[in-house]
Amino acid sequence: MALPVPPPRSAPGVRPARPTGGSPVPAGTAYGALGWYADVLGWPVRTGPPAELETGTRFDVLDLPAEAGRAVLRRAGLAGPVARAAGRTHFFVAAGSADELPGLLDWLEWGGVELDLRGVGSGGRVAAPVPPGMPVRAPGAAFWLRPPGPPGEGRSALPALAGFGSRGGGAPDLVRLVDAAATECHRARLAGARERQRPAREPASQPLAFS
Repeated sequence: MALPVPPPRSAPGVRPARPTGGSPVPAGTAYGALGWYADVLGWPVRTGPPAELETGTRFDVLDLPAEAGRAVLRRAGLAGPVARAAGRTHFFVAAGSADELPGLLDWLEWGGVELDLRGVGSGGRVAAPVPPGMPVRAPGAAFWLRPPGPPGEGRSALPALAGFGSRGGGAPDLVRLVDAAATECHRARLAGARERQRPAREPASQPLAFS
């Protein structure tokens, strides 16, 4: 129930992942990173800084707090490519999934529950993680927790709804991923509320002074 990352192709309106003038892409540079997305994965990418990936054509993103994202990742087999950016976890899912998110949450009986969970779809952008094997130099830069593999590999599968852009395979469907993400977002919110309500520790009693 997954949509494999499609083979590389040029995307209209996407800036080239090379310096102007056609000079070679130097290894380990920002342009080299963009080239990995544009040339190897065929993903729409915008030069920065910071470099960004465009959602809505090749993939969408489920965006949730880092703590909740870690809990979802502990559930084996629930995710395709996953990245961390600025205290958030990004789960890459099939294009069109962001539009399905509100209806899925209602169907899963999460409708009306305050969740720090959103879908990034058509017209959206997310920070481009540093490609695998390249050093993360900038503090707070996005990086991969579970990078995509070459097109056709299992690691490149994007969770999708059954029958919605799906070509079968062993990757999970979008329903299970959304249910897990909503559950962990709710747990994280409750834990945060309990922490805020916990009374501050009383200062340690001062020893008595005797003259």
